[in-house]
Amino acid sequence: MPLTLTPSLKTVLRLDAAMSGAAALLLLVAAGPLSRLLALPETLLFWAGVILVPFVAMLLAVATRKHSPRFLLLDIVLLNSVWTAASFALLAGGWIAPNLLGGLFVCVQAIAVAVFAAMQFAALRSATVAA
Repeated sequence: MPLTLTPSLKTVLRLDAAMSGAAALLLLVAAGPLSRLLALPETLLFWAGVILVPFVAMLLAVATRKHSPRFLLLDIVLLNSVWTAASFALLAGGWIAPNLLGGLFVCVQAIAVAVFAAMQFAALRSATVAA
């Protein structure tokens, strides 16, 4: 069922795209220095950046449309939620051993992504079925 995207939903999608795009660029270009600074695996940082590229493209493509399938909008919220959970799981599961700054980096970006998921879900609830 296609929904008409509200201005608030388009705005939050664009903000997510901007932040995710900036993160992708940073992770792709500076994975090595960030790895040394944060005590996080360079390959993890680099591939996180790679994963963000198609996500950013999808956000931008959806944000420029007047209508979008409901399932696609819910998928965006779900992907952000999974990213958040995976970030905390990496820390809690002991799969990575960052220094204090690295742990803060993981937590802050996970919280930011969770905020985007919540904002998108709230904005999605106000979207109307396309005529």
